[in-house]
Amino acid sequence: MNGNTTLARLIASLAGEQGGRTYFISSDTGRALSYERLWHQCQTLGVQFAALGLKPGDKVSLYMPNGELTATLLLGIMASGLVANPINLMCQPSQLRHILSHSDTRLVFAAPEHIDMLSAALGEIGRDVLLAPCDPSSPDLPVFAQAETGIGTLPEPAPPDPALLMYTSGTTGVPKGVLLSHESLLYNGRCISAEHRLTSQDRVLGSLPLYHINALVVTLIAPLTHQGSVVMTPRFSTASFWTDANRHECTWINVVPTIIAYLLNEQGDPALPEPGRLRFCRSASSALAPEHHRAFEARFGIGIIETMGLTETAAPSFSNPYPPQERRIGSIGKPSGTRAMVRLPDGQRALPGQKGEIVLTGGNVMLGYYKDPERTREAFTDDGWLRTGDIGYEDEEGYFYVTGRAKELIIKGGENIAPREIDEALIRHPSILDAAAVGVPHPEYGQDIAVYLVLRENASFDGEALRRHCLSELGRYKTPSRYVVVDELPRGPSGKVQRLKLLELGA
Repeated sequence: MNGNTTLARLIASLAGEQGGRTYFISSDTGRALSYERLWHQCQTLGVQFAALGLKPGDKVSLYMPNGELTATLLLGIMASGLVANPINLMCQPSQLRHILSHSDTRLVFAAPEHIDMLSAALGEIGRDVLLAPCDPSSPDLPVFAQAETGIGTLPEPAPPDPALLMYTSGTTGVPKGVLLSHESLLYNGRCISAEHRLTSQDRVLGSLPLYHINALVVTLIAPLTHQGSVVMTPRFSTASFWTDANRHECTWINVVPTIIAYLLNEQGDPALPEPGRLRFCRSASSALAPEHHRAFEARFGIGIIETMGLTETAAPSFSNPYPPQERRIGSIGKPSGTRAMVRLPDGQRALPGQKGEIVLTGGNVMLGYYKDPERTREAFTDDGWLRTGDIGYEDEEGYFYVTGRAKELIIKGGENIAPREIDEALIRHPSILDAAAVGVPHPEYGQDIAVYLVLRENASFDGEALRRHCLSELGRYKTPSRYVVVDELPRGPSGKVQRLKLLELGA
């Protein structure tokens, strides 16, 4: 596949070569979308966008759940030379207003249940934006009554042109708009396909929301680069997950650690994966606890390949190797389509085992933050490496390990403590399903350790037993002083724990 291409050229080529072969299957209805039909829909959208007066590079937003129509609209927007802006359905009203205003969006596609909220938000930004109601359960494209005919189509985009504007979760401030090109999206799609040895015979089960970079690139774009297919669920469900994978003959699954935890916690006699068909499970977006890694492989008989990436790198930038038996449990793997290193505070490259900030460079890296040159400059080192904000180390064999986020480090009495170390120790206790440690103010140490816990089904809280467990696993200095039981941990769409939000719950 030619590396210098765009989504428009790729989809057109696939329509010509693959024709009626299936690209997308809706798990709930079983309805299939062929490559040929996808290209026809993209062309139809391009004509409508031109008739509406949209220009190359204009932003078009989506506020919709997963489905065939959402997938078609996202690909059609980008293939038309416009910039797709999928909006997180879980964002707060203030974040929604900021994104609608800051993105300069010209058009918003939305599910009917969100129209009133979007109308109110658009009314506050003082700019005319077309709002297009869509039925996510229907494959039919919306028709714009006010579109003028006879305008023609938009100019074809070039590989370096922007294709996607995706806002970060904004847990530490105002959301930043990550701008990615056709080049970077397809570069990473090809890297994913090569890394996992995917072919036209492979089919992925996608349960993650398309407003997150992982789902959009890994399960929507990567199959285009290896001529494969995707089965997409409206949302993740433990009850139907394995049934969907079996019924639609998926060969791999793409999940986040939260999904792995939920599948492990499923009680009773749930459906299990059919032996031999699923080649591997791909875990991404946040660190997977080694205890959950081993338990999943033992229970379901599927090897896990752990990966890591950022919105700023069009999803993955690290991956454990295929086959799964060659992975390192607890490691995010080796650089995938990137060059990476661990950098010390003085700017020098760290030696194996030394901790520092992980930085990287490669063809998947963002164009920058939209309309934010200052934060774009801050995101890169002086010599052009992207700062991930992750603290970790590289071992002698080139495998990378993440021990925490720079902004989330707990500094107790001058000593840096990685929250993940606390999390993983608690997850090893049989009553704990999930855990997240944070630093809380302390008059003498500066910070002390509080941990928020999600109990396993039918488990009861025993603070003294947990304290003894932590003393054994972590030692006295790293043992939490406070334990708070919650129903669930606040997470972004990628599955990453939003630790700073935990402090709002009290400790």
